[in-house]
Amino acid sequence: MITLLDEGVNLAINADEPLEQNYIRKHYLQDIANEDTNEASARYRIFGCPPGAYGIGILDLIEAQNWKDESDFARCYINWGGYAYSRGEPHGVDARTEFTHRLTSVEVAIHNQDDREHDIFDSDDYFQFHGGMIATIKALSGKKAKGYFGDSSNPANPKVRDIKEETLRVYRTRVVNPKWISSIQKHGYKGASEMAATVDYLFGFDATADVVSDHMYEQVAQSYALNEVTQVFMKESNPWALQGISERLLEAAQRGLWAQPNPDTLEALRQTLLKTDAMLEGRSEQPN
Repeated sequence: MITLLDEGVNLAINADEPLEQNYIRKHYLQDIANEDTNEASARYRIFGCPPGAYGIGILDLIEAQNWKDESDFARCYINWGGYAYSRGEPHGVDARTEFTHRLTSVEVAIHNQDDREHDIFDSDDYFQFHGGMIATIKALSGKKAKGYFGDSSNPANPKVRDIKEETLRVYRTRVVNPKWISSIQKHGYKGASEMAATVDYLFGFDATADVVSDHMYEQVAQSYALNEVTQVFMKESNPWALQGISERLLEAAQRGLWAQPNPDTLEALRQTLLKTDAMLEGRSEQPN
């Protein structure tokens, strides 16, 4: 696959056609005009993780709460994703300088998906790679890239949605859909874990790409952490999930992602967290 993509890049670079119709060649010529750029690195367009590794590292920052703004995500994204792959470098080469240079000129960040078995709040990969790119571009250029989600699950009718439009679509159809919430509870411990993961991924995408509105946080809080039926389910099946959800929503408010939360909702979340913490501490003190 890398060989085919690299071949396509080089076909574009070598094409004898007007530069206004071929931006890959245009940017290549601009780069080699710079004395600090060699001919091989000017052709790099395929970047990924270090050889033998996988991931982009942003999940670790989110889980450890070890970040402040986009610059922290950008540093991680570049260090983990700045290795170039090509026909000449099939095993990868450190090209973080070139990767940074490429990202400064990017205006559109798009993720394509060809199935509907998963959605953007169903895995950390979405906010790490797609959201991470959006955050990195903003940190490097000072401008927010336009984010899009390409849906080709139906090849006869492919669709491209703005990332906020896709966020709202998934939020409405699954995240706060009472039917989904009810059905996932049938899976007990694992179901509660899936609900907690959904909140984590929603938070992660908002932290990197600024896609979640205040009313969405409010409804998630009401449906996941404060709903009496859901609380009973989680306390019986997986109280750690309820603890994690409450903590993450409170963190969203503390960091300003949830910009203007209802004070009553925040207090209810604090009380839920305190009660859950006390319950879990009590469990740990019970004899085996």
